[in-house]
Amino acid sequence: MQTLNIGIVAHVDAGKTSLTERVLYETHVIDEIGRVDKGNTQTDSMELEKRRGITIKASVVSFFVQDLKINLIDTPGHADFIAEVERSFSVLDGAILLISAVEGIQAQTKILLAVLMRLGIPTIIFINKIDRSGAQSTTLLKRIQEKLTAHVIPLNRAENIGTKRACVVENSLQDQAFLETCIEQLTLNDEQLLAAYVREESITGEQVAEALLKQVREAKLYPIFFGSAMTGVGVSQLLEAVVRMFPANTEGEQAPLSGVVFKLEKEATGEKIAYVRLFSGSISVRTYVRVQRKKSDGSIETYTDKLKKLHLFYEGKTVQVQTVMAGEFCKVWGLKDAKIGDVLGEWSAKIRDIHFADPQLETRIEPRHSGQEHRLYQALLDIAEEDPLIRVLKDDFHKEIYVRLFGEVQKEVIEAILKEKHGLDVQFSETSIVCIEKPKCVGQALDMMGAPDNPFYATVGFRVEPGSSGSGITYRYTPGALPLAFYRAIEETTHATLKQGLYGWEVTDIIVTLSHTGYASPVTIAGDFKNLVPLVLMEALKQAGTEVYEPLNQFELSVPVYAISKAMFRLSALRASFEQPIPQNDDTFVLTGTLPVATTENFKRELNSFTEGEGVFVVKPGGFSKMENMFPTRKRMDYNPLNRKAYLLHILRVC
Repeated sequence: MQTLNIGIVAHVDAGKTSLTERVLYETHVIDEIGRVDKGNTQTDSMELEKRRGITIKASVVSFFVQDLKINLIDTPGHADFIAEVERSFSVLDGAILLISAVEGIQAQTKILLAVLMRLGIPTIIFINKIDRSGAQSTTLLKRIQEKLTAHVIPLNRAENIGTKRACVVENSLQDQAFLETCIEQLTLNDEQLLAAYVREESITGEQVAEALLKQVREAKLYPIFFGSAMTGVGVSQLLEAVVRMFPANTEGEQAPLSGVVFKLEKEATGEKIAYVRLFSGSISVRTYVRVQRKKSDGSIETYTDKLKKLHLFYEGKTVQVQTVMAGEFCKVWGLKDAKIGDVLGEWSAKIRDIHFADPQLETRIEPRHSGQEHRLYQALLDIAEEDPLIRVLKDDFHKEIYVRLFGEVQKEVIEAILKEKHGLDVQFSETSIVCIEKPKCVGQALDMMGAPDNPFYATVGFRVEPGSSGSGITYRYTPGALPLAFYRAIEETTHATLKQGLYGWEVTDIIVTLSHTGYASPVTIAGDFKNLVPLVLMEALKQAGTEVYEPLNQFELSVPVYAISKAMFRLSALRASFEQPIPQNDDTFVLTGTLPVATTENFKRELNSFTEGEGVFVVKPGGFSKMENMFPTRKRMDYNPLNRKAYLLHILRVC
């Protein structure tokens, strides 16, 4: 059976879930179309998704068009859930990018297409809501070419747009004017076609159709279709294009096993369910599979697990099967230690390696009812396992729990999941930014075994110095007589200690050199080094000094001419730095620069009011900037090795 795996992506409210419902209706998977505003859609299952009318978790549903089985992922559109979207991209054969004919190009639209282009995923653009008042056609096509990509061809056009009588008409290659338009576009990426065009040779409609299909599959050209998910206009033409233009899976089950875990869920019993895309080979129940995981340092960790149960997506539901073949999505039970990104079998060239920035916002979370702290922590760890871009930190010293995230909407999601799945009512503190520290200069420290103020059977010396930007932690040592277990204890404790610098923030872009070691056999144990390292390392860091850096966003702002002065004034007030505005066309300016994460949300909230909804503001992580004067500090989550006396009192009491 041939399969095709596609995703629907768009800015929030462009109509992704409505289009999914319409597709399932058109392919006879459902008898009645659900509505987002009524909370009865096939793919939005969380109570919050139904209440807010937004998609939060990517969901999979399958259907058939002719003899081709299509697995479709309905992905979130809100910027806070970009991680969920990008994880879905890693397993796609093609994508449908929705743009509302009414709202036009929005911030997330630009981000999504940029990622699809970077990953080389064939993409069809579907302009939705042509039946709505205010829908645009010619103007929107022009904006797509200006703001998204010039490599587009509209394969149909809307008539009676903006009315309930809206319909679509195919742009035919029999029409000479349209044929010429296609040839002009296709010659940009086809040297043979360009040579024939320059020589004024006859180019047939068949040649153009073949070249068009080739460029779409190579993600060099993006066909555009108009339609309406609500009325169904244009949806059948869209499905025909998906079948015709996207490359179906041809890998056989005889090829080596290669698959990837792209989503995790947990049953009420706590058992993990791994969502797997199988690129080649096959898997069967009651067989063992080798699973590989790339660690943060680039090394590969391998383990083996026995598959207990398999479910295949089939016409709107899942069915239990004994074997899953190449090209499919499936749900797998038995991978007890699975994490998102794990590879089943062998690494394949088709497995896209997607890297995510770390969350730059933090909030404290606590249960509304005392005595539930442990339950809350365990529940948050479950949530973080399903979404690896939510980070959970436990402060055992102050008995507090923190969550790191990307935006305010994630708070609402976490709160809803804790309520629905775990029966926990929670409250959050105000969200704050997550800073980092970097060393100013060189610092050194040494604690000798046997010294009056060193109660441990160990000698440790460190030298710290600034590393290059983006280098993280560089740890150096020269192997000597010290047992390997002690070297490991020192290195692990070094990394753990640098999670909190002089001002409480994680230390990065630092070179740490282990300069001295010593031990007394047989009395020295690894714990001696684990207890001594924080004291010596923090003393060296104190000598070097650190500077605090705040997170930045890179931004691109598109605003009408009348709003550019106001935008520049507001950005300056929010500590942004930017280049000179560039005129994009007669009525729009584009401004690029950087803006502190701490003030980004303020600008987003103000943008609509002074641009009358015409402003498009796109941001992505933009590194860090040194804070010159006042900077935030973070209270420590340990017994503070910077205070030697208090630290030793605690350690010796515990020992």
